[in-house]
Amino acid sequence: MFLEECEIIENIKISEDKYLLKLKSEKSSEYTKAGQFFMIECEKYLRRPISVHNADKNILEFYYQVKGEGTKNLSKISDIVNIHGPLGNGFETNIKNKNLLIVAGGMGIAPFKLLINKLKEKNNITLIFGGANEKAIKIIEYFDTENIKLYITTDDGSVGDKCNSVDKTKELLKENNFDLIYTCGPEIMMKEIIKLVLKKNIKCFASMERRMACGVNACLGCNIEVFDNLQNLKEEKKIKNAKVCHDGPVFDAKYLVI
Repeated sequence: MFLEECEIIENIKISEDKYLLKLKSEKSSEYTKAGQFFMIECEKYLRRPISVHNADKNILEFYYQVKGEGTKNLSKISDIVNIHGPLGNGFETNIKNKNLLIVAGGMGIAPFKLLINKLKEKNNITLIFGGANEKAIKIIEYFDTENIKLYITTDDGSVGDKCNSVDKTKELLKENNFDLIYTCGPEIMMKEIIKLVLKKNIKCFASMERRMACGVNACLGCNIEVFDNLQNLKEEKKIKNAKVCHDGPVFDAKYLVI
């Protein structure tokens, strides 16, 4: 991991409270994996954990939402920003000749641009991206979706199918055989996705989100409950705490207590 001062290439408003930050990185970008995150400086506030949206040569991208004073400050920075990372475990991308389904809800699309770019040449990728309305899914305009199957869903039907990403997942699972599923988004959405796919014995990876203070396994701010002894299914499942910043943010979904 690195502490790096990065030049801001652009920090643009995508829609309402959602922004795309592009940085010039001389160190971190080379070592960044899909699904990892950075702790990004927000001037006088604590650093904020933000997923890597894309990493291409020496350019890092972050898609983020303004939720409080810290990210509000970040949206106004236009010259230099300090970043700490990459942090966390990321997704496995050494995969080929597989049928992959990616299910994203709202800001859960953030880690998937890099993942898609890493996997699409050697795999068949289907992406479901759901949001409240057309503004919520506007970031998809910045994706290269030429070689993937894309399904857009919106709650109000302003674009794509009028349903949610869980409904669309149910539909596609009836019609297709997927080898592996990735999901990120609101926790209530991911719980439903995980229940669906585990019933069908499909391996699933979920990118989880928790409030973080340190991001480096030094505090207890991002605990999450996971099963501890799934290797012996005859024993009662034991539950332990894991840290999203260190043990995640990407988890094998069968270990998550949902």
